[in-house]
Amino acid sequence: MSFRKDFLWGVATASYQIEGAPAADGKGPSVWDRFSHEPGKIYQGHTGDVACGHYHRFSEDVKLMADLGIRNYRFSLSWPRLLPEGCGTVNHPGIDFYNRLIDLLLKHGIRPLITLFHWDYPSALQAKGAWENPDSAKWFADYAALCARSFGDRVKDFITFNEPQCFIGLGYDSGVHAPGLQLPVSSTVPMSHHVLLAHGMAVQRLREFAPGCCVGYAPCGNPCIPASASPADVAAARRAYFAMPKNPRSWSWTVSWWSDPVVLGSYPEDGLSVLSGYLPKGWEQDLPVICQPLDFYGQNIYNGRIIQAADNQDGFRELPFPEGHPKTAIQWPITPEALYWGPKFLYERYRTPIIITENGMSCHDAPSLDGKVHDPNRQDYMHRYLLSYKCAAEEGVDARGYFAWSLMDNYEWSYGYSERFGLVYVDYQTQRRIPKDSALWYKRVMETNGEEL
Repeated sequence: MSFRKDFLWGVATASYQIEGAPAADGKGPSVWDRFSHEPGKIYQGHTGDVACGHYHRFSEDVKLMADLGIRNYRFSLSWPRLLPEGCGTVNHPGIDFYNRLIDLLLKHGIRPLITLFHWDYPSALQAKGAWENPDSAKWFADYAALCARSFGDRVKDFITFNEPQCFIGLGYDSGVHAPGLQLPVSSTVPMSHHVLLAHGMAVQRLREFAPGCCVGYAPCGNPCIPASASPADVAAARRAYFAMPKNPRSWSWTVSWWSDPVVLGSYPEDGLSVLSGYLPKGWEQDLPVICQPLDFYGQNIYNGRIIQAADNQDGFRELPFPEGHPKTAIQWPITPEALYWGPKFLYERYRTPIIITENGMSCHDAPSLDGKVHDPNRQDYMHRYLLSYKCAAEEGVDARGYFAWSLMDNYEWSYGYSERFGLVYVDYQTQRRIPKDSALWYKRVMETNGEEL
């Protein structure tokens, strides 16, 4: 057995990380445009002002994708490029840019999958309270309607949010991402509810203005890997994956808090026991809107945690990795089993087709003397993870796709340009693109639908 014949193999990017051109053609500022210019916030003061120059080089990048055999491309739209104030007046040059990109992708036989929001929130709406403002769900729904009306005649696949855990947890709780705020739980929990309501309202708008489209959602959360194959450890890992942390400051990383309302129509009971007092008044009435039927459930997975059954209140404990456990360049543990247990547990709970919307590795990449970029570690990483995902598919998980992060090296948020996740090397001084060995390896994987793994 192998992956299904219509399995989606692709690559992914995000607007702020590659586009540059932060004020071109009427684009409004985003929270990342401002945050990246604040002293001390980003590695060596790097900004996304230029990034990969994709706004001006998209034709070159689309041709490169076609040459690399890529047939599915997940990318995000810049909300303030389309609506400089976040709502109201439309910036038609922004619409035109994405229309040119979409048309060129289709001309080259590449299927566009649009993510509506990948963190570059309009500064104008941040000034109005952002996700803490009860009107924020309507702002996003109106933006989704604009995208559906503008692009839905050609784009048939949409994702509402990328990793709400991150843009709320890192942007408004720890403050290490834009807009760099450290708000109390009494503020961030209502934000989460408004984000979930925005998701549901956006799904409604997408289906209204782009009838027949497929709609998904792309949260994150490190899967829990059983310490052994024993039923006790497997049950403990399943429980740990969806459990609400006892520390209220850690609530934003809970898989079930962000996905149960979307797919099951209710907040998890252990989450409500900790956070219900912070939810906005009348939150129960919003659940039917939040819970819209989805065509697929996306999940971004890079690494996992090792869990063992324990005789304690939780019934599990997390084990440390052994000394010398392999890590990526960004110091994330390498745990291929995460792409087996994550999809398995998610499909058991949500019974919705699974797409891995991000998976990849940061390596210490550089051109060699022969002018090529050799990255055997990334090939090995992807190979191991895909074997695990393939095993999950063969055991009954409805696995519909895999998107490598990322098409090319790019601006890695607070890490600036210090981390390279791309299948294509980017020389940021010249903007030259060099496909790495992994890109050529992945081309063969896609061409054979994973048969050679």
